[in-house]
Amino acid sequence: QVQLVESGGGLAQAGGSLRLSCAASRSIFSSYTMGWFRQAPGKEREFVASNWWSDDNTHYADSVKGRFSISRDNAKNTVYLQLNSLKPEDTAVYYCAASLVVGTRTQSHFDHWGQGTQVTVSS
Repeated sequence: QVQLVESGGGLAQAGGSLRLSCAASRSIFSSYTMGWFRQAPGKEREFVASNWWSDDNTHYADSVKGRFSISRDNAKNTVYLQLNSLKPEDTAVYYCAASLVVGTRTQSHFDHWGQGTQVTVSS
């Protein structure tokens, strides 16, 4: 069982940056695809980014491509999501998730979820 704890959310102005962290309770080294999802008020949860093992196995939603960056530190069992050039429409609760399906971005493939961290972007 993998437990995930997100941190780093908060309030930012449009054009600003935040970095989210996701600490895993056990080793995620090479085993898990790590993903970030988000859910805005009144909307369904959507895929943001995922990564398995290396940068070659990284995927982004079109809406965040070029602005967000996912990375992982396997030695620290931690995954990061760097949010740059933030827009008000990025306001959402951001969730970290883990999947044993290699390279997936499909929400139903993710078995382990964090509690979420709120990101609010003001205009």
